[in-house]
Amino acid sequence: MSSADYPPAERAAVVDDLHGHRVPDPYRWLEDAADPRTVAWQRDEDAFCAAHLAALPGRARFADRVAELLAAGSVAPPAWRGAREFRTRREPGQDHALLWVTEADGTRRALVDPNALDPEGTTTLDAWAASPSGRRLAYQLSTGGDEESRLYVLDVDTGARVEGPIERCRYSPVAWLPGDEELFYVRRLPPEDVPAGEEQFHRRVYRHRVGCADDVEILGAGLDPTNYYGVETSHDGRWLVITASAGTAPRTDAWIVDLASGGDTAGAGEPVVIQRGVDARVAPWVGRDGRLYLWTDRDAPRGRFCVTDPETPTAEHWRTLVAEDPEAVLEDLAILDDLDRPLVAAVRSRHAVAEIVLADLATGEDAGTIPLPGLGSVTGLTSRRDGGHELWIGWTDQVTPPGVYRYDAATDRMALDEAAPGSAPAPRVHSRQVEYTSRDGTVVRMFVLSPTAEPDSPRPTVLYGYGGFDVSLTPAYSASTLAWVEAGGVWAVANLRGGAEEGEEWHRAGMREHKQNVFDDFHAAGDHLVAAGWTTREQLAVLGGSNGGLLVGAAVTQRPQAYAAAVCSAPLLDMVRYEQFGLGRTWNDEYGTAADPDELRWLLSYSPYHHVSRGVRYPAVLFTTFASDTRVDPLHARKMAAALQDATTASAAEAPVLLRTEPDVGHGARSVRRTAVLAGDQLAFLAATLGLRT
Repeated sequence: MSSADYPPAERAAVVDDLHGHRVPDPYRWLEDAADPRTVAWQRDEDAFCAAHLAALPGRARFADRVAELLAAGSVAPPAWRGAREFRTRREPGQDHALLWVTEADGTRRALVDPNALDPEGTTTLDAWAASPSGRRLAYQLSTGGDEESRLYVLDVDTGARVEGPIERCRYSPVAWLPGDEELFYVRRLPPEDVPAGEEQFHRRVYRHRVGCADDVEILGAGLDPTNYYGVETSHDGRWLVITASAGTAPRTDAWIVDLASGGDTAGAGEPVVIQRGVDARVAPWVGRDGRLYLWTDRDAPRGRFCVTDPETPTAEHWRTLVAEDPEAVLEDLAILDDLDRPLVAAVRSRHAVAEIVLADLATGEDAGTIPLPGLGSVTGLTSRRDGGHELWIGWTDQVTPPGVYRYDAATDRMALDEAAPGSAPAPRVHSRQVEYTSRDGTVVRMFVLSPTAEPDSPRPTVLYGYGGFDVSLTPAYSASTLAWVEAGGVWAVANLRGGAEEGEEWHRAGMREHKQNVFDDFHAAGDHLVAAGWTTREQLAVLGGSNGGLLVGAAVTQRPQAYAAAVCSAPLLDMVRYEQFGLGRTWNDEYGTAADPDELRWLLSYSPYHHVSRGVRYPAVLFTTFASDTRVDPLHARKMAAALQDATTASAAEAPVLLRTEPDVGHGARSVRRTAVLAGDQLAFLAATLGLRT
């Protein structure tokens, strides 16, 4: 056994009896980051990992190359409010994007600059919403990776803050009313008003007047405490639309409130149900023409676009404008109404590749397509809030940093609006989408990026996946991917079940009792890469983060002989106790709950921590965790690292198991400089293990 190579970690005789299952948990003590034993062990693990990473060849070169590629920067589609244009843009050398405003005369100035607020790069701009006239801006900041957004309001004319911080606004949308004095937003209850351990839950929708401390609660009391809420106001300020989903469950409740009818709710009518208790999602809003529009996957797993009158908002009154496509997923919509024939532009993803179709807004008749620059992804779609015939399309592909195109429906012309501001020539990369067959016969797709169009000889290969929470992996600019392929490796991205690449049925085929399908799809992807000649078992690694970290953990424990290395980032690994930490309770619709005997069996069937077996030669594994992560607690990686270090028969020199813990950063956005350093460590670790020359 090779455990002597690593900092010692006590295996305690902790065994839980859960619904008749004896469930060992020898590293339970590592759940407590403040336990002196954990502190000492973590200190030793940090030193052990740092020494190993410091000796890796190519570490600095990879980090520098990733930084160069990230220096291309990015630009997002604009939001128009009155005559003002708001958009985010990151210049070369900046850690974070700035929020800019452009005046009617073309003058551009920065409104919110996280880099100036925090030179260390630990403050992030989480969200923002300009008021209808563009006179005020609500925005949210968090610091140190905690994602605990604080809400501020500033005067756009002067740039001065007029309100804030308002605490407990994590994941809060903002919907302004005309006049720029009032808004609707979402805020958690104070910690002293909720049961212990539930401080991350219990959100409410409030109506807020700028500068006034007395908010009016609109919705939330008596509903599911894990609800996430969305709010939208109509252009004329008459209607408020509220949506709610319990955690990350793929179903939506929705209400519409007539703000002009009087009543007991902040001087408005009571919320009227659009949909409630239905196993489907809906995203409604009231258009400038006063009609209620809805995107939904109700009776349409790949999505459809509907319309009705706000006075008759329930499903029996919905009329389909853009029908479900049998092979493409409806993702986004924008309305172009300053035309003789108003149009709706609809973004679809066909097997993970974006397309835009046009339809008549009144009848739904086909009105053509908008040609896109290539095979890539639409990152955003915006039109003028006050109406117009122009469309701004955020765009990226595997070699193009995020930029924006402008389409004019009046002339049917599209041109580049604004490219990413930096110059970082990408290496020559060949990309293809391949199909392979999973264990149960399901056809799965995968993007393969390589220095050559065809397999010339087996190369060190990274297989990346996610497979959960209805998330699609579509073609996008990745500095890590480009740096790896430039160095001679192959990078593959598998579109596993559990994601959204083929609609909600594809998602549900990889959740709850079907989670093993995701892992089978991933294993089959690796088998295909080997069989096609792209790589060998000795040159194949797996990489994933968050839910993708769970995927990697399952890959390593289910088929340790199939992979030479793994990078497991911010992972979820103890599936028996995951609900007790961070935001775990909001994910039990995706995975199941250990409180239910049948669902516990699902979880135990694959929980990576519980499938580590002593006497097995495990691949080299690098766990990367973030000390301020408030979504997935780093305890998962601590426990799993200790278990693997104890169990593996490989020495630390042959196949090391490392735990890299980074302070002052969390699960979400991070600075460019930290991104480059992390990528350098991950790529150098993989290169050294797989034999990629650097």
